[in-house]
Amino acid sequence: MFIVLLKFSTEKAKASQFMDEHKAWIKRGFDEGVFLMVGSLKPGAGGVVLAHNCSLEELERRAQEDPFVVEKIVSAEILEIDPAKADDRLSFLLA
Repeated sequence: MFIVLLKFSTEKAKASQFMDEHKAWIKRGFDEGVFLMVGSLKPGAGGVVLAHNCSLEELERRAQEDPFVVEKIVSAEILEIDPAKADDRLSFLLA
């Protein structure tokens, strides 16, 4: 399981120009069963993706395809997590 931190760079002002492509990238992640959740880093610091069902190498490649990463609007930092315990509602993450 992974957390992807998408932290805004000094190019943040360009985000609106690439938002549709970024949203399509997010949709593809959900459609392909890799993304579990996306959201914003507060306050206005960027975004976060919770991902699974892939290897670190696959996720690194996927992150490099994000138009925000391509255009250097955000930098992507991937944190790998080895879940050890979870609430019953999230038990599928332990598999």
